[in-house]
Amino acid sequence: MSPFACLLTACVIAGAGASQDRPPSRRETTEMVRSFLQIDGKTADGRKAQREILTRLELVAGLRARDVRDWRKTLEKEQRRLRTLEDGHRNFWWPDEERGLYMVGGETRRPRGILIAMHGGGVGSGDAASAHGSYAPAAAELDWVCISPEVLEKTERGWTDSGTEEWVMDLVDAALRTWKVDPAHVYLAGHSMGGYGSWTLGAHHADRCAGLAPSAGAPTPILDRATGKVTDLVEGVIPNLRNVRIAIFQSTDDPRVPPGPNQKGVELLGAARERWGGFDFEYWEVSNRGHGFPEGGVVELLRRVEESVREPLPERVVWQPAVAWKRQFYWLHWERPALEAIVVADLDREHNTIAIQSNGADLAGLSVLLDERLVDLDEEVVITVDGKETRRELCAARLADLLDTSVHPDPALGFAARLSVLADDD
Repeated sequence: MSPFACLLTACVIAGAGASQDRPPSRRETTEMVRSFLQIDGKTADGRKAQREILTRLELVAGLRARDVRDWRKTLEKEQRRLRTLEDGHRNFWWPDEERGLYMVGGETRRPRGILIAMHGGGVGSGDAASAHGSYAPAAAELDWVCISPEVLEKTERGWTDSGTEEWVMDLVDAALRTWKVDPAHVYLAGHSMGGYGSWTLGAHHADRCAGLAPSAGAPTPILDRATGKVTDLVEGVIPNLRNVRIAIFQSTDDPRVPPGPNQKGVELLGAARERWGGFDFEYWEVSNRGHGFPEGGVVELLRRVEESVREPLPERVVWQPAVAWKRQFYWLHWERPALEAIVVADLDREHNTIAIQSNGADLAGLSVLLDERLVDLDEEVVITVDGKETRRELCAARLADLLDTSVHPDPALGFAARLSVLADDD
């Protein structure tokens, strides 16, 4: 959390002072909303500060439909006040430190999509320019703006190390504020280590993505110690891909990245499809491209996800949390997600019911996010967990819930009500 946001939060909370038991005024509420959006909730301290504000806002009366519409407009306006991206080939997210290099290209005037282009590399190597030179011209052909970040630390798994994953998602948010692009058209692609990045970040944040296009790179494999064969992939990837398209390219003669991990990934995607349904994937395997791109170049790979559109409200969500700060996934919210647990949530609009299945995980803190797009809020919402009814209640729209799910400029993932799946969580 920035020093300014810390100071602002302290002032807002202190300003409430002895009046903590009364609802905040409209002015106080607006100040708290503005402060909340400036806090980085991905950090422990930032989330603590956000929770203080949310607790205070819980005193605000339930929202009517008109109130929800008005607050959505206010939140969209406040989002536009936040960080945007600079155009050009050498920009820094933290300019004073010359840290957080990113490049912008492709269609920058009126883009119809956003591409995050993820470079390859490894320990001590990798740069944004290598990806930008390949992906920006292809993005321009598709009328997409291309943002090419450089990992914050050049390690073997640079896209998930040292805060890079958090920063990439900040770039997505900033890009949505910079250009008038539908949030349903965000794409991740990358080659080699960038293939690992687009597979992995795309899975962790599948609810924010329309399509993924990794090439010559795969999620971290799990190997059999005796044979060295790939037996599985790291948790938090395959289950999460149920509702996002992924097109994977691999050459079997790749001297740097052997095909085993991607082949295992495709096998596991097929098994997941059989188990849970969904899973729109394509595997493009050749035998003569080495560690290069497919014939026809990057644009041919991107065209395989070009028509994909993110669905923010799928009737089935499969979620295996992988990072503690990723608390929302589609219409599920987990304040302290149980990492590596698998939750399956099914929406039955006709009966106003949501059925949750778990793999035996403790579901404390898990909530379903609700609004009129999902259920009839004038009727009781029923929740079952592993076949047993746990909740049957009316839900009221609340500003705290709408704010907590509007930390990004993606209104389709903002919800005005929530209901804990376990009754004793309230």
